[in-house]
Amino acid sequence: MVISPSDVLLTGRVAVVTGGGAGIGRGIARGLAAFGASVAIWERDPDTCAAAAAEIGALGLAVDVRDAAAVDAALARTESELGTVSVLVNNAGGTFRSALLDTSENGWDALYRSNLRHVLLCTQRVARRLVDAGEPGSVINVTSIEGSRAAPGYAAYAAAKAGVVNYTQTASFELAPHRIRVNALAPDLTMTEGLQALAVGDLSESMAQMVPMRRAGHVDEMASAAVFLASDMSSYITGQTIHVDGGTEASGGWYFHPATGVPTLGPG
Repeated sequence: MVISPSDVLLTGRVAVVTGGGAGIGRGIARGLAAFGASVAIWERDPDTCAAAAAEIGALGLAVDVRDAAAVDAALARTESELGTVSVLVNNAGGTFRSALLDTSENGWDALYRSNLRHVLLCTQRVARRLVDAGEPGSVINVTSIEGSRAAPGYAAYAAAKAGVVNYTQTASFELAPHRIRVNALAPDLTMTEGLQALAVGDLSESMAQMVPMRRAGHVDEMASAAVFLASDMSSYITGQTIHVDGGTEASGGWYFHPATGVPTLGPG
């Protein structure tokens, strides 16, 4: 087997990106389209959905992926307009701060539905179609570094993201005989509209100091990893979670002290 530059192209493939109206999802949708895929954006916010679709040249469908009937309808329309979906990016999600002792059942359920339930719904629907058609596919789940470390104040969110990691492993095994690969991407500090709105000052001089590469990531760097996992360049990779995080997960809490540059663990 000899690899070729064409192996990374997605020409002729149909890709769905959930939560593709902004941030990481929009970057991934843009990247998949740039490498030749026909892209459908499934986004709950109709305004950002329309704007992203217009920018990328994608099919934009305003859909709440937490709702099974809505997912079924969106998939039917996507198939009728673009064809069989062979690349699925489960990117939709969200969070809010909720201390463990104060988290309500409704709050827990809301974060589960926003970050984990839709991963099952979308994967299941797309995979069923691929199995029936006898076609291969690639599912890419966007989790978070919070799925592999403590996240004080965000226990429900972190538990859901950890669930995405395990679901990725299990789904990859069950779907492997059908030539459907399932992998995950785990970002940490990635510059998005939402993160910038929450930030105080220049992230590159504050929060980014905790990243070994000493900078925030860009959505296009997440998109690059997604294109790789969607393409034939990753044809023997499944069940993996790739941390696109500048080395944060690997560092285990170590960072370069901003004043001295000395490797530091804990308070400097």
